[in-house]
Amino acid sequence: QVQLVESGGGLVQAGGSLRLSCAASGRTFSSSAMGWFRQAPGKEREFVTFITWNGVGTYYANSVKGRFTISRDNAKNTVYLQMNALRPEDTAVYFCAADSTNGFSVRAYKYWGQGTQVTVSS
Repeated sequence: QVQLVESGGGLVQAGGSLRLSCAASGRTFSSSAMGWFRQAPGKEREFVTFITWNGVGTYYANSVKGRFTISRDNAKNTVYLQMNALRPEDTAVYFCAADSTNGFSVRAYKYWGQGTQVTVSS
């Protein structure tokens, strides 16, 4: 069993930055791809980014490419999402997820955190 706890969300002005963290428990973290997804009110949960188990591969949605950076520290069982140049359209609940057969797909992840709210004001 893997438990995921996100933190770092909040309210920020457009153009600002936030860093989200996702702390994981469980032995499978270091061998698991980790992803970040987000869900805005009235919309489906969407892919933001994922990172391979060893951190070598990182993949991003076009909407965040060049602004967001995913990283991980397997010694700390933590994955991070650095978000820069935030826009009002980035406002959503952000979820981290673990143990996937397809890093891009919501349905492919086995474990999910409870989410953290990110609100970007204009």
